[in-house]
Amino acid sequence: MTIADPIALRRPASRPRSLRLPDLLQTTDLAADAVLDGRYDHLLPASGLPADGRWFTRIHGDDRLDIWLISWVPGHATELHDHGDSLGALTVLSGSLDEFHWDGEQLAQRRLQAGDQAAFSQGWVHDVVWAPSPAPAGPTLSVHAYSPPLAEMSYYDVTSDNTLRRQRTELTEHPEAS
Repeated sequence: MTIADPIALRRPASRPRSLRLPDLLQTTDLAADAVLDGRYDHLLPASGLPADGRWFTRIHGDDRLDIWLISWVPGHATELHDHGDSLGALTVLSGSLDEFHWDGEQLAQRRLQAGDQAAFSQGWVHDVVWAPSPAPAGPTLSVHAYSPPLAEMSYYDVTSDNTLRRQRTELTEHPEAS
């Protein structure tokens, strides 16, 4: 199976079904290899990844699966959010990301570095930010996959009594909160 041909992950078209988290992890891993091998260079900005803002592009989309390439820079965090009814996974290609996720009682933090993966079950609430890494400073690059494709995302705040409160829900076609 290659990432350029995700047909191998599909069920018959008459019954599209979401991929499982292990499938999404494998998908982001295969997509990361394809990006690192230069197969998506034609989608990258000709002037290089922007250093002053996040950048993203869809590298695959169908009725079951969206795959996005996202760059991250200092000072441009996402908001605390979920992915609606979608499951998700990511693979970090270069640099580092900090993920702050709601563990039911508080925000827990984990550092994801080049080669690391993370999966997001339905209802997973998190914020993702650029993190310093041992490599030279610059944008972090990651591949994200969502199944079914993103349709809505809800945004949250942590209250003064340390509970999670939904602020709003928005329809979206874009990866992570911008």
